[in-house]
Amino acid sequence: MPMEDFGMQTTYDPDKRKLLSAVCHGFGFFGLSFVSIGVPIAILLVSDDPIVKESAKESISFHLNLWVLGGVLGFLYFILIGWLLSPILVPIGLLYNFVLPAMAVYRSLTNADEVFRYPFIFRLPL
Repeated sequence: MPMEDFGMQTTYDPDKRKLLSAVCHGFGFFGLSFVSIGVPIAILLVSDDPIVKESAKESISFHLNLWVLGGVLGFLYFILIGWLLSPILVPIGLLYNFVLPAMAVYRSLTNADEVFRYPFIFRLPL
């Protein structure tokens, strides 16, 4: 039986898709705060759009990776020889915390039908 017979929605609002996907990725700027992962989780739970859901999952995986990376880099910086590693650790942290979310927001707003995939992260099976 066709989906239209059940009254199911087969098309999604592209503006709503752009906005919600961008919001999921935009909270990456808040890095290590719990709000940064709470918003994508909330959007994942309430949205029925498959692109928005995938964007939320990607954002959640990114935040968890960011927290693990922050912990590892923090350990290396404070426990080991951080003063030697600072020229390497600071750019990596800035790249992950600011540049990648900015790229994700831009891609979400310019291409609503494609999910931005963060490079170099472990994706969780959500």
